[in-house]
Amino acid sequence: MQPPVERTGRPGRLQRLWRGADVDPPWARPALLVVLLVTLVLYTWNLTASGYANSFYSAAVQAGSESWKAFFFGSSDAASSITVDKPPASLWVMALSVRVLGLSSFAILLPQALMGVATVGVVFTTLKRHFGAAAGLIAGVVVALTPVAALMFTFNNPDALLTLLMALGAWATMKAIEQASPRWMVIVGVLIGLGFLTKTLQVLLVVPFFGLAYLVAAPTTLRRRIVHSLLAVAAMVLSAGWWVAIVELIPASARPYIGGSQTNSFLELTFGYNGLGRLNGDETGSVGGGAAAGGGTWGSTGLLRMFSSSVGDQVSWLIPSALILLAAGLWLRGRRPRTDLRRAAYLVWGGWLVVTMLVFSFMAGIFHEYYTVALAPAIGAVVGMGAVEAWQRRSGAVGAIILAAATAAAATWGFILLSRTTAYGDWLRISVLAVGMAAALLVLATRWMHARAVPFVLAAALVAGLAGPGTYAVSTTAQGHSGSIVTAGPAGSSRGPGGRGGTPPQVPGQTGTNGTTQQGATGPVPGAPQTGGAGGGMGGLLDASAPSTAVVAALSADADRYTWVAAAVGSQTAAGLQLGTQLPIMAIGGFNGSDPSPTLAQFQQYVAAGQVHYFAGGGRGFGNQNGGSSASSEISSWVQENFTAVTIDGSTFYDLTQPLQ
Repeated sequence: MQPPVERTGRPGRLQRLWRGADVDPPWARPALLVVLLVTLVLYTWNLTASGYANSFYSAAVQAGSESWKAFFFGSSDAASSITVDKPPASLWVMALSVRVLGLSSFAILLPQALMGVATVGVVFTTLKRHFGAAAGLIAGVVVALTPVAALMFTFNNPDALLTLLMALGAWATMKAIEQASPRWMVIVGVLIGLGFLTKTLQVLLVVPFFGLAYLVAAPTTLRRRIVHSLLAVAAMVLSAGWWVAIVELIPASARPYIGGSQTNSFLELTFGYNGLGRLNGDETGSVGGGAAAGGGTWGSTGLLRMFSSSVGDQVSWLIPSALILLAAGLWLRGRRPRTDLRRAAYLVWGGWLVVTMLVFSFMAGIFHEYYTVALAPAIGAVVGMGAVEAWQRRSGAVGAIILAAATAAAATWGFILLSRTTAYGDWLRISVLAVGMAAALLVLATRWMHARAVPFVLAAALVAGLAGPGTYAVSTTAQGHSGSIVTAGPAGSSRGPGGRGGTPPQVPGQTGTNGTTQQGATGPVPGAPQTGGAGGGMGGLLDASAPSTAVVAALSADADRYTWVAAAVGSQTAAGLQLGTQLPIMAIGGFNGSDPSPTLAQFQQYVAAGQVHYFAGGGRGFGNQNGGSSASSEISSWVQENFTAVTIDGSTFYDLTQPLQ
């Protein structure tokens, strides 16, 4: 018998199973704890294999753990010459961890893994209230096993915190809608504001349907709904704007240069390089961009981008099923009262999914596959609540057909994605297709089955949908990832510089991936070194190389006499030296080497004042790329023409205290 859809009186047993009743079914809490524990193990068991992961951010974390000024601004070095090209919220969390635990790979990456576990818990909690514990568990498992989530929640990019904050925003939005609460709408605004301080404008992709859902469904007058929404906007502006105002109002001479900008302005960075430039490809100072015709350095754009060979296996495993269940859920709830909370949930999570997918699909500027982690909570939520919605109508043809279609779509698309790799042979993809299609057919007949057989059909459908992404997730956490561009999936299938896997970091004396012993290839921090390897390239633009012990010793000598013990073109080159020495290294030109920081005249003043000891040769920037500054190449030429080159353990440096005669 179909469980009742609406609550009436005391909830029955089936209601408690499938609805968010006041009393959870007895299995709900133990099942949630198991899911959270498995997620924690998956994300932490091999956590330090990535070493410093993205050294660009790890260097800023190290700087923030040494200097509160660097902490506040998100500076690349403790002397605060330049910031990273993002706001600092994610760095704050990691830097605090390092202040407590000391500098290590574990201290940097542990907060990211915990954010992943928290995201799973938030998605479960949000769905359980209105769709029941089963929906929450399905959603949580989908999030945990999404390959790009397994990557980003074990990596140190800002996307982990951003994803958690967006999930918390969805949770708070549903609380606000249920209670018609201005207080909860203010909380939504604060969470979105913190998301802005994590990765600027990307967080705004969830705002349209968060706001629409409240305006449509909150059980109060239209006037109050509008006022409450305006309060949320005000809270968002204040919670993000305080930091922006401080940065913009402090004189440039009293703060670090804003990395990624050409005018030393965070507003320019927000609306230019990290804003509209990401959409239209016009990113001043970047190393390339998308083409207006639909393809370019960052891949082809278009409606099917999320399903392409470069993106599909990162996140799209259950997107076809999610879209089917989203459309069905909105149709099934279409004639419900305006305040229907389930329909509001479809607007919140489904709007997040559709808007973010469309923006990612058509953005012509810098796009990396790992951005798609922002889709994981929305996919999980839509699959969880849509599956339960359809299951509750399984006694009729509509519910059974919806479930069967979603199951068949997951199995078919999983088979296609698994056919794009040879890492698992044929057995997995064939099994996924066979089990999934069989489950889809059996779902159509569940109303005629014996009750004891139904759980086996449901289990087969879930296994068929989750086997592919789950295997990819395990493969992802089983290996280390380093550099600026990383992707999830099995080893040996990297796609260009910084692709999957890369070369895992090595501790001195350990055997490297090619069977050789790496001598002196790391800095002095156990468990946290990073090498270039396959994950690097482009002269250190995308990955950092760890300095040898001889280089560390040379740069550390008389370090107290200098503000920066060395300068290097490009943030990754500087980051490798900084993480090895744990001393300030000036990143000339910022990440791409194309920011006008410092100018040649400023650098000459630093050298004349004895503030910089060495200049690292071999660092590569891109100068005038896309209209960026040529200051880094001017500085490099000036140094080579005027100072003595020294070789330290095979690496070339210029001693800025020894001018040529």
